[in-house]
Amino acid sequence: MELPLKSKKILGINGIGRIGKLTLWNHLNLRHFDSIVINAGRQIGKRPEDIIHYLTKDSTYGSINRFLFGYTGKSCEITIEDEEDCIFKINGITVKVLRKKRNPRDIDWAKEGVRLVVDCTGVFLDPTLPADHPKGSIRGHLEGGAEKVIASAPFKIKDSSQKMPEDSGLFVYGVNHFNYDPSSHHILSAASCTTTGLAHMIKPLLDTEETSRIITASMSTVHAATNNQNILDAAPKSGVTDLRRNRSVFNNIIPTSTGAAIALEEVLPEIKKVGFMADSVRVPTSTVSLISLNITFRTELNETGDPIIDREFINNIYKNASQGAQKDLLVFSEEQNVSSDLMGYQAAIIIEGVENHTRTGFLNIAADTLRESGIDTQQDVNIPVTHAKIFGWYDNEFGNYVNCLGKLSVYVEKNMV
Repeated sequence: MELPLKSKKILGINGIGRIGKLTLWNHLNLRHFDSIVINAGRQIGKRPEDIIHYLTKDSTYGSINRFLFGYTGKSCEITIEDEEDCIFKINGITVKVLRKKRNPRDIDWAKEGVRLVVDCTGVFLDPTLPADHPKGSIRGHLEGGAEKVIASAPFKIKDSSQKMPEDSGLFVYGVNHFNYDPSSHHILSAASCTTTGLAHMIKPLLDTEETSRIITASMSTVHAATNNQNILDAAPKSGVTDLRRNRSVFNNIIPTSTGAAIALEEVLPEIKKVGFMADSVRVPTSTVSLISLNITFRTELNETGDPIIDREFINNIYKNASQGAQKDLLVFSEEQNVSSDLMGYQAAIIIEGVENHTRTGFLNIAADTLRESGIDTQQDVNIPVTHAKIFGWYDNEFGNYVNCLGKLSVYVEKNMV
């Protein structure tokens, strides 16, 4: 018997790009929601079969049959239920595609029975803008009838004088999602793929007393290509400062920036005192990226004069985390991986244990300097410090980001009243 609309769990997805499509795939697999409404905001192709063609094939992850059933030979059942309203069933779940409205406030989510929307456009990221902003606002989803909305990218508040609204928050599943308050948080951000992976790398270190004393930290992500890059060289738009973003993604390794360090401070406030630095290097691969994390710790020596923090100590932290609170989100690997080995791997981060290494030295503070600080001493002080280099893989499209975004969406839905 067909459930009444109010009794159904219906997910709204705004945007039908890379993250939007993979979010659909993820929820077709999770089967938590009874049906899914996708707002494309425009016509796609000439007929509903063209939309199905796009939604069921992917140049990176293969066909939806392989995604859902592997190489079993089983096929996903797809039927068109209503050609005019673009309603069809995929793997037994009803999917409806809206093709008329682009401004979030104009999308009638209430009519569709949608309470939770995941906005995958990458456009509406400023939670301070009013719902009636002429260029659209993420708040418009609430005016359209949704009760909660999750942005699939970090917030970007354009007016620096504005603070994060009290009803908004940035959450990484498995790190700080438990801070979500259903009574006060209505606009959420699931951060970015790099922030998700980085937060899961940093959390076990902060949770361990010996490695919580961080002096300096930085990271570089060797990042797969994304759709905001050019296939071939193009002239930059007016006012653009990063000229390399307009160079061909096919032919270049491209140094660029990342907002992961700023977003990390929202997810793990303890990191604010460290002064974290982050950068990105884009490479011509379709997915799977690699974080190179560099951290210097204030350490101690054991009774034999060896540093407490060494490679084995670091690897054991991650081994324990992979079996504890971050189980299935953080994975520890002692294999020699390359990027294609981790395509589709469902984890926020895969620690590459064979590549992790440390080096311990001493920070020398001269006696003269100490006396100038009011410390009466004739001896120089040598403070042991350990520098660690830690590597972590993440499938920046599906396995890392869409996987954690899906878990956050289910968590939010389960806590709706």
